[in-house]
Amino acid sequence: MLDGIRVLDMATLAAAPLAATYLGEFGAEVIKVEQPKGGDPIRSWGHQRDGIGLMWKSVSRNKKSVTLDLRVAEGQALLRQLAAHADVVVANTRVRTLERWGLDYESLRAENPKIIMLHITGFGLTGPKSERPGFGTLGEAMSGFAHLTGEAAGPPTLPPFMLADGVASLNAAYAVAMALYHRDVHDGPGQLIDINLIDPLARLLEQTLLSYDQLGLIPGRAGNRWDISAPRNTYRTSDDRWLAMSGSSPALALRVFRAIGRDDLVADADFSDPQRRLARAAEVDEAVAAWVSTHTLAEAMSVFDEFEVAAAPVYDIADLVTDDQMKHREVFVPVDDPELGTVTVQAPVARFSGARGEVAHLGPRLGEHNAAVYGELLGLGEAELAELRARGVL
Repeated sequence: MLDGIRVLDMATLAAAPLAATYLGEFGAEVIKVEQPKGGDPIRSWGHQRDGIGLMWKSVSRNKKSVTLDLRVAEGQALLRQLAAHADVVVANTRVRTLERWGLDYESLRAENPKIIMLHITGFGLTGPKSERPGFGTLGEAMSGFAHLTGEAAGPPTLPPFMLADGVASLNAAYAVAMALYHRDVHDGPGQLIDINLIDPLARLLEQTLLSYDQLGLIPGRAGNRWDISAPRNTYRTSDDRWLAMSGSSPALALRVFRAIGRDDLVADADFSDPQRRLARAAEVDEAVAAWVSTHTLAEAMSVFDEFEVAAAPVYDIADLVTDDQMKHREVFVPVDDPELGTVTVQAPVARFSGARGEVAHLGPRLGEHNAAVYGELLGLGEAELAELRARGVL
């Protein structure tokens, strides 16, 4: 679907490189530019096997790796030459640093007027905090997410995975797709895309904003409950498993009451009316929890499936990869890797009727594609490459 699109990924760690990964899953040629010593820090991030970072292998799937020292003038000049052959450049370096290197949007646009530059930063390219270093943890804190997450008497809770980076990367990928459409279909110019780690996650907290703006409310932590729906919680089963439930529509909530043998609640307006039920959310939770606690997970899910209740088991990763629905949809796919052997990774998420994303290969070795990329795009021969390596540019 994106065949013929060339992406120059000069970013590090998570959000910006992930956006490039999504484009690469659907046909874009993604060239990953890394520092000669050490490469992208995500290579050594998280769990490793035999000294090889596992996260790197998945996040950098389908990418070509070239090395280039962007801190030296010769490296900066080579990057500008590469950008002249690219459709999209992905960056997350601070603006002032890119300006000093001559690798900011205006400098790259001078080389390639049609270039689209995706720039993801912690706080955005403008404003009083724009030059601050930013990571996903700060986005999760400042977006309002952490304030709402956790038990009522507990501390604000951060997710044990890269939530803010992930949400930002998804916004970024569709923004690049729109910019390409505008450029290529409407003959528009290239442009700069400014995305940070706070705005995309805050965008998902609409209920909080609307309640504050219109009602003056500042909601606090409520565990797994949500003040717009009841029942909505996790419940422990008799075999010490957990299931989650949502009563987000009036009909679903009434099905729950029938499933647990509480037809009396169906007939009681305090529980059948959606708004009045919210005031009795604690009682609803107690009734559901009491019933679930006397049934195994399999028993409870059998009843809830029969009554078409919106409930699901709380899975750990072992449960997830063996689930029959996940297997049917091939959510996880095995990929052969020359360093690790067969590795199971997440497949591309989007499903199209006329195309399919793929994982052609996992994250490459550092500089694995230097000769191919520099030779093909810039016409550099082995002698020139050797000289650049000797000087530490590559």
